[in-house]
Order: sequence, then C-alpha cells, then structure tokens
Amino acid sequence: MRVHHLNCGTMRPFGGRLVNEGGSRFGTARMICHCLLIETEQGLVLVDTGMGVPDVTTHAKVMKQRLRMARPVLDIAETAASQVERLGFRPEDVRHIVVTHLDLDHAGGLPDFPHAQVHVHDVEHQALVRGLDGDRYLQHQFQHGPKWTVHGSADGERWFGFEAVRDLPGLPPEILLLPLPGHTRGHTAVAVRRSDGKWLLHAGDAFFHHGEMADRPHCTPALRFFQNRVQVDGPLRRRNQARLRDLVTAHRDQIEVFCAHDPVGLDRCGRTA
Repeated sequence: MRVHHLNCGTMRPFGGRLVNEGGSRFGTARMICHCLLIETEQGLVLVDTGMGVPDVTTHAKVMKQRLRMARPVLDIAETAASQVERLGFRPEDVRHIVVTHLDLDHAGGLPDFPHAQVHVHDVEHQALVRGLDGDRYLQHQFQHGPKWTVHGSADGERWFGFEAVRDLPGLPPEILLLPLPGHTRGHTAVAVRRSDGKWLLHAGDAFFHHGEMADRPHCTPALRFFQNRVQVDGPLRRRNQARLRDLVTAHRDQIEVFCAHDPVGLDRCGRTA
C-alpha cells in the first residue's frame, strides 16, 4: 500500500510558543489536520477528512465561529477532495473513509465523498445520532446521509496489547481501529501497516503535541488547556495517552505514532510513504 500524508486544514491560532514551542508567545502558531490517503487494491481509503469543500465555502462563517480560537485558514486547495484530484485521482476513487471521531475538523470532508463507506466506532456514531454531547457535531457535515459502517467492540482482538477492531468490511487487513475514548465517547486511533512492515498509527486527538509521546512527556500550555476543555472523560483520556506513550517507548522501531493537529508529526512523516 502507498500512503500519502495530507494536511486538510491549516489553523493559525494566536499564542506562538504557547502552542507550538519556540518563538514569541505573541506570534501566530500553526496547527494542521493530518489525514491519510491510502492506495489499496480495493481503491482509495481516507483516514479522517479534515475540513471539506462546504466548510470552506457555504458554511465558512459557521466554521470561523466554531473554530474562532484556532483561526482556520479555510483554503479550498487544502480539502481532501482537491488534493485527491491533484494526485491524479477522482473523488469517486475514494471507496472508504475511516474516521478517528466525528468532530468538525475531522469529518468535514464527508459530503465531498457521498459514495464512500464511512467506518466509525458505534459509540461515536451513537453520540452523533442521539445528540449526547449537545451541538458538538456540525449537522451540515452529515446531511447528505453518509453510508455508515458501524463497528462495535473489539471482541478480544489485540494489537501490541491494545484492543483492536479488525476485518473492516471492504478494507485490507492492514488497516484496523483501536478504541481510545476520552477526547470523545467513541474516539479511535487508526493503525495502517505499510508495505515495508512498519505500522503507522494515526492517534487522532488522543494527544495534541509530539512532546506528549516523549520519554519526558510535556505539552505546551495552550494545547494542555484545550485538551482539558474539549474532553468528555479526562481520566480516561489521560490513561489512554499514557498507554500510547508506553507503546512508543517499547516499539519505537516498529510503529510511527502521530496525532491530528501537530505539524511536527506531519513533517516527520513526510508526504508519501
């Protein structure tokens, strides 16, 4: 499989080193929406979608209001649909989308691929359809009626000690889900085994800063505050983050772990693997 690393939504919050480290605290920081586009024998697979075409056009005002502290750039060229086409594919070639969770900066591109099967954890799906967390999810991102494929508990499958949802219908066995709740009720990570045997682990919003996976973990003040502000279960989120850190420590040569919004992770992974 060939894996493309995409930024599907730049954000420019104020705060400088309080967000990214380095520079002035009065400068502009940079955050991104790290998504994966995977070429498989079954077609293209997206892991998260970032912000979609409707988000940066029709609903731009709503996005700016909801992400006002993050100050999104809202560039149509950064949408997954635009980047898929620049890589020489058609949006229809994206057969499957695997989402870490359904927050607006992770699921915004779903309307751009209405034909795709959307794989999501059942707890996350229930939070959306039952409105368990108020207005956390933006309804315009789901009005097209996504073709949901909802996945339940892991049924005892393990992946480096983690529960894992395997055998996702229509997807190769090299792609699997790891339930990591805390940030949202049904938050998951997505593991992808590359052709060279190394695993990529897209951890979504299980952490926000690469320093949280270091031997001496640390996080910038602004990102620490934000994580605490938007979590649904703080103790559970922190336990799962600690488990991820142990995974990195024990298997650094086998697994590349990155989160959704840290540009350092995107730069480290490169653009294609």
